[in-house]
Amino acid sequence: MKALFPKVRGDALQAVFLNTAGGLTGGDAMQITATAEPDAHIVISSQAAERAYRAQPGQIAEMSVTLDVGTGGRIDWLPQETILFDAAALKRCLRVHLATDATALLVEPIIFGRAAMGEVVHDLHFTDQWRICRNGALVYADAVRICGDADALLVRRAIAGGAGAMATVLLAAPNAAGFADLDLPENCGASLIANDLLMVRLLAADGFALRHILVPLIETLSAAPIPRVWRL
Repeated sequence: MKALFPKVRGDALQAVFLNTAGGLTGGDAMQITATAEPDAHIVISSQAAERAYRAQPGQIAEMSVTLDVGTGGRIDWLPQETILFDAAALKRCLRVHLATDATALLVEPIIFGRAAMGEVVHDLHFTDQWRICRNGALVYADAVRICGDADALLVRRAIAGGAGAMATVLLAAPNAAGFADLDLPENCGASLIANDLLMVRLLAADGFALRHILVPLIETLSAAPIPRVWRL
């Protein structure tokens, strides 16, 4: 792992992480921890899409992210897409600890195989757990589990309705209620869980269509320009 710090305009510190291995496979473990001190603003992204490759039976790659945000601080967690390949096995966990008036914008896009390459994901083990706490109290918990024939599961209306890409976006901020009336496409939805907690779920046919929805949404919810790596 490497961390790059490009020069950008504005007051936010931008950090771009790079997995020099090119992806994750069974048995790999990745941990990322970031802390925004009081009144600091950090924007974290990835240099490219992360990839979860075919794993040996019984071996699961793990990725753990922990974010701490102090009083008046903000973290924008904006990694590019995670591409899940056939026979991938990946367990992810995101933990965020917020002070009273801290802000976090959390974005996690997922692509199930590359449509342009004709890839279909029939064998998958993917779990994703989110835990968000404010002042030590749990305010948001979410868990996604897609195991088995992903192509068959994603066709179900209650899961993805045939979508090949999805994203979860969460804004935990004192002004979150001000974004409750987002203009979203038919296959997407937003829920104002509390005045300071807005959750958005996006579905799209493929990664390109997902970006078409996701980039304007990030620009709306973010207090800083979207990282340039998203434009490459």
